[in-house]
This record gives sequence, structure tokens and C-alpha cells, in this order.
Amino acid sequence: MSTPVGAGIKMDSGERRLNELGYKQELRREMTLFKCLAIAFSTMSLFTGIVPLFGYSFLYAGPAGVVWGWVVVTFFTWFVGFAMAEICSSFPTTGSLYFWAAHLAGPKWGPLASWICAWLETIGLVAGIGTQAYAGTQTLQNIILLSTGTNKNGGYLAPRSVFLAIYIGLCLIWAVLNSFALNLIALIDIVSMWWQVVGGTLIVVLLPLVATSTQSASYVFTKLEISSDATGITSPVYSVLLSWLVSQYSLYGYDAAAHLTEETKNADKNGPLAILSSIGMISVFGWAFILALIFSIQDPAYLYDPTNETAGRFVPAQILYDAFYGRYQSGTGAIILLVVIWGSFFFAGLSITTSAARVVYALSRDGGVPGSRVLRKVDRRVQVPVNAVWFSCAFAIILGLPILKLDVVFTAITSICTIGWVGGYAVPIFARMVIKSENFKRGPFHLGGASRWICLVAFLWICYTCVIFLLPTSYPIKLETFNYAPVALGVVLAAVMGWWMVDARHWFKGPVREIFLGDAIA
Repeated sequence: MSTPVGAGIKMDSGERRLNELGYKQELRREMTLFKCLAIAFSTMSLFTGIVPLFGYSFLYAGPAGVVWGWVVVTFFTWFVGFAMAEICSSFPTTGSLYFWAAHLAGPKWGPLASWICAWLETIGLVAGIGTQAYAGTQTLQNIILLSTGTNKNGGYLAPRSVFLAIYIGLCLIWAVLNSFALNLIALIDIVSMWWQVVGGTLIVVLLPLVATSTQSASYVFTKLEISSDATGITSPVYSVLLSWLVSQYSLYGYDAAAHLTEETKNADKNGPLAILSSIGMISVFGWAFILALIFSIQDPAYLYDPTNETAGRFVPAQILYDAFYGRYQSGTGAIILLVVIWGSFFFAGLSITTSAARVVYALSRDGGVPGSRVLRKVDRRVQVPVNAVWFSCAFAIILGLPILKLDVVFTAITSICTIGWVGGYAVPIFARMVIKSENFKRGPFHLGGASRWICLVAFLWICYTCVIFLLPTSYPIKLETFNYAPVALGVVLAAVMGWWMVDARHWFKGPVREIFLGDAIA
């Protein structure tokens, strides 16, 4: 009797579970836990959430609002992370949230749940590319400004057209790099993780030492300062809640590990570990970075002065500049540290592009995107969904075009990104919360009897996060300061749901099985 092909070969546990769920192994499964963690850590990134929103959050409620806001948001983020890790262990697929929602919601509601989740996730990730491109461009703009003489001494502040050109350039570079084999991206993300750990440690330790004076612990941990003259917001509670935005924007993205589970060895174990490890690392390093910035402030009022060295537009850069110039009468050290921060934006944008492309690929594999036949194609030379990569970056570029006319682009893109991305978490978590225990097949990582309570807290926290990003951020509401995220997101979601009602509900069934258990190698 002949020996069957594949007999005696031990199948990867993640691949076996993928076969059970009805999918063939098409992508190259070569990612280790460390590489998967590197990509998740790079997507969350130490600097990319804190740096662009720190100035806004600090203005709302001062140092105590930002410092303790990080602690509160971290606490609730762990609930979301544990809920996600349990589901990831049971469903280690590239479609991640979208696939989870379909299977957990059951045959009746699965198609609608997966449709909503997939589009929320796609919107969030594509907008996420835009947030990194914008913030990276803003950082580079300030590097150039300080390198050419500062705002006080005739330095070059890139105009809108140049700003947009840099924004587009970053998106194109990320698309090109993501068109190569995933091994290259994984290698870059390992560099990224060490870049952020070493660079973050350097800034956290060096900045307070360089500063000629530091703020008192009382100021950092207990000072609440409501700047109603600048924001128009007089309610202390509302101001404190808005000061948490920097933390809520920073502490997500850990699902990047789940997007790569079809390319990760033993993904049913390593995926959850990567999710939780990345949360832990960012929680610690992020709080340390916030403390270093606040302790090193020389003059809080000067940070927002339009005549200062950074034109009052970029508070973290001004803190760095004040510290180094005060000590050495030179801003060179600040420029070097800004380059470190800029590198973090570059790496994060690269990782988010990787995740966005995998979500578009997974959705198109099941026919849920116009042009699915094209977008689902995998380049067999490198085993990467190249068309999905370029599709994602093209839409991120479109999101950035209003830069030429509007001042609130970053606020809108950030809100769209956060609501779409985090909102996508809510669908499978809610479904896991209400599903009967006997209908949920546990993976190696599970929460036992605490699962429903953890999912409930996680779901309520996500709902709160989505609501807060839709609220006005300044008063009185004017065209130039209007948070148009509710309008933009409303239009997109109305179109998506309209498509569902008119057409998609008749043919979209959610994730499509490619193989059945009898086809899989035992």
C-alpha cells in the first residue's frame, strides 16, 4: 500500500485549525512569536499615538488628566485585549475580526455581523495608514523647521502643498515595501521594535536629565488645569474626558497579531501571546514617555505660543527643544530625538499597511469588496496580496487630499481611524459574550468562567471610546474647528449599509469555506 502524501508530517496547530474552519493554507507560514510580536508592537507604536495628540490632551486638563488618563485607559484596554486573545486562539485566521464575527454570530446573523465588522475594520485600518502618514509628515516638518533656523529665526515651515507631497510619498514607500515578501516586513518590524525600545528608553532617561529644571511630582500627578480660554470648554469633567483621547488613540492596534495568524507558526498560541505582550510593553513604555515629557516641561504657557520655535503647533517638539537649548544653547539634540520619533511613525505606518492589506485580502477572498477578483490575488513569487496593499494605500492618499484646504484633517482621520478600528472589536466581542458556551470551541488560550464578564466590560468600554471621538473638541463650533468625523463616517457607513440592504444581503454570506474537513490533511 502506498503512503499518502504528507503522512508522517506533523501539521502546524494553527494550520490544522485553519483547515477545520474551511480555509486552505495559501500564505507562507513562517512568522515566529517574536516576529508577530514585533509587528503588533510596531503597529501600536510607542510614539505614534502619544506624540501627535499630546498637545491637545494636555491643553484640556493639564498634566494630571494625561498622566492618570493613561492609567485608566490601560486598565480597560486589558479587558479588550484578553477578550480578543481568547477569540484569536479559537479562530487563527487572517480575516481575524471579520471571521470571528461571522462564526460567533451564527448562521442567521453571521453575514450581517461579518459585513459590519469587516467594513469597520477596513475603514479603521486604511484611515490608520493616513494617521501615520500625517503625523510622520508633521514630525518631519518640524525637523526641517528646527534644522533650518526655527520659527523665530526664519526656518522653513513646509506649506500645505509640500506637506501633502510628503504625506503621499510616505504612503507610496509603504506600499512598495509591502509588495515584497513578508520576511522583509518582519525583519523591518524587528528593527522597529528595537528602535522604539532603545529610542524610547533613551528619551525617557535622557530628557529629564538634560532639562535644566524639572516640574515637581505634585505638578505632574495632581495638577488639573482647564484651559477654557483656549478650548471654550468650561466643564471640568468633559475636559478630563477629552484629555484621555491621547491614551485611547494610542492603546489599540494589538489586533495586528491576529491579522497575521495565517502566516504565524502555532498561531492559536502565539497570536494571543503577541496581543497581550504588545499591550503590556506599550502600557509601560507609554506611561514612562508621558512622564518624561511632563516632568521636562520648562514653561507650560510657552508651549502653545505661536511665536515660539515650533510656531506653537507641535508641543512634544517644543518640550525637546526647550530642554536641549536650555542646557546646550543648541537644538541639535532635540532634532536627533525627533528623528527617532519620526522613525517610529515610519515603522508604524509600514506595519499598519501590512494589516490593512490583509483585511482587504480576507474580505475580497469572500467577495465582500468591489473588484474582489483582483484584490484577492496573491503574488505567487512572494506570496503577498500586492493588489490589496496598493488598494489600501490609494485610499489613504485620498483621505489626505483635504490637507490642501482644511486644518482639521488629522482630527477627522484620527477619529475615523479609532472608531472604525476599535468599533470593529466590538462586534466579535459582543457575539462571544452572548453565544452559548457549547457553541464556542476553546483554543489553547481561554478565560474560563470569567469570559462573559470580561467581554461585557470590554464591549462597554469600546462603546464609550467610539462616542467620545464623535464629540466636539472645542467651542464654539466653527467650520475650521468642526469635528467632521461623524459626518464622514456617517456617509461611509450609510453607503455600506445601503449596499447591504439593496444588494449585498442577497449574496454575501460571510467567510466562504474553501475546503472541508475531509480535504484537510489529518
